[in-house]
Order: sequence, then structure tokens, then C-alpha cells
Amino acid sequence: MWEAYLKGFKAYLQLERSMSDNTVEAYLHDVAMLRDHVQDTYPGTGVEQLQLEHMQSLMALINELDLSAGTQARVLSGVKSFFRYLLLEEVIKKDPTELMDAPKLRRSLPHVLSLAEIDLLLAAIDHSKPEGQRNHAMFETMYSCGLRVSELIGLRLTNLYLDVGFVKVLGKGNKERLVPIGEEAIKHILLYKDHVRNHLPVVNKNSEDILFLNRRGGALSRVMVFLILKELGQKIGLKQNIHPHTLRHSFATHLVERGADLRAVQEMMGHKSITTTEIYTHLDRGYLRQTLEKYHPRFR
Repeated sequence: MWEAYLKGFKAYLQLERSMSDNTVEAYLHDVAMLRDHVQDTYPGTGVEQLQLEHMQSLMALINELDLSAGTQARVLSGVKSFFRYLLLEEVIKKDPTELMDAPKLRRSLPHVLSLAEIDLLLAAIDHSKPEGQRNHAMFETMYSCGLRVSELIGLRLTNLYLDVGFVKVLGKGNKERLVPIGEEAIKHILLYKDHVRNHLPVVNKNSEDILFLNRRGGALSRVMVFLILKELGQKIGLKQNIHPHTLRHSFATHLVERGADLRAVQEMMGHKSITTTEIYTHLDRGYLRQTLEKYHPRFR
């Protein structure tokens, strides 16, 4: 019966919860881990018979594997969602994870690039190759708009409103938002679109409306964007590894440092909760001190 429940759970996550493909796969992986543990440790125990002790046994196993607190919390979150689905379907009458708390997570601060480092990164792009103009447009857009990599590779030509300085983005949970885009990013998008993309020998049928394409006329993968950015970071001698999210973090941090309203940053980032956005207020200690010196009576 596990397979039938997993199939139903997948449909529930996709249709009712509107979760992204990556989140759905992660949750299914978590429930598969529960299934395998139950079948190995408690043979013959059905989904309807699962109790708190079975869940505690799973978490003990995960802890023994020395997985991070974040991974443990995500596994528990996936399993909890599974039991919420089973409750809705009236497969079970009580959630065995109801009394379980996720491990305490240490809130880590994301790494960001300085404006000078971003300028160096963009200057290191090889514009002698057609993909150079594409890469410049991509990373200029990511930094200008604070996009997730999935949002970047999903950008559509029909969702560009460059004449009024906006792009429509499809974010987490298939939620759309309008994001302002800067003149520099607009300039490089138009250069790419008119002088590179329009001259591709072929564009795949299902990618005709996708803005950023690979040399074969198909949509770029997340991994490809990561590899291009990583290579640029190495080229300019950055000591730390960077990834597409580094540009997103830099976008938010630079706005907050310069006094941008947190609600506006939240809206542009597509954060569901402002608590997520607030992490960027902790990044620049110098900015905090300047604020105190400017506004606190004892610092004047």
C-alpha cells in the first residue's frame, strides 16, 4: 500500500499545495526513507499502524547518520506533511508526529559579494563568444532583480515588460510577482536577445518562449548556471565558492545596507514571511554602527 499512498501524496503536493518539483522530490525522498526504515525494522507494519515510537526510531537513525540539523528538520517536515495528507484522506485518525519537534536550527548568515566583486565577476565574462553576452545578461538580471536560479532559467519573453522596467517572475509555489529591473540588465538582455538568441540555428519547440537558451536551443539547467558562475569566481580569484543564490543574497544585502524598506525587499524577493528577509539586517555590522551614530543620542 505504500506505493499507492506515495502516489497520492505526490499529487497532493503538486495540485493542492502547489509545491515546486524540487520540493516534491525532496518530500517523497523523506517518506521513502520512512518506508524503508519501517519495512526493515518493523516488518509487516502498515501505514495505518504507525505510532510515535516508529517516528522516534526513524529520527534516532537519522541522528546516528550524523546528518545536519537542517537535514533532520527537512526530513521531519516531509514526513509531517505525509501524515497531514493521510489525515485529510482519512487513512489515519491521529498524526503520530504531532508531538515531535524539529531540531533547533542555527540561523546562518549567507555569504554576499561586494559591489566591486560583482563588477569584477561581470568584467571577467568572455564576450568574444556568443554565450558571453548571454551570461552577462543572466547575471546582470539575477543581481538586478534578486532572482532565484529557477526563476532565472524560467524567465519568458512574454513576461518581459522592459519598456516600463519590470519582469514577471514565477516563484515558489507557482506564485507570480512583478519585479523592477535596472537599465544595465535591460541593456544586456536586449543585446543578447537581438544579437545572439535571434541567431541561434534552432530553438526547441518547448523553449520558444524561454529567454535564456543553451547553444542547442533548449532551456538552461540550474547546474549549468551554477557551473558558469563558479568558473567566473575562480577566474577572478575568489577564495570562497559562490553559487547563483550568492547574487540573490548580494541583491538583498546591498538594498538593506542602503536603507531600503524591508517590506519592499520582501516583495521583490518573493519571501512569504518577512522573518526570512530580516536576516539581511544582520549582515553589515558597519551599517548598524552608522545607524546608531546617526540616530542614537548617546552616539552623537
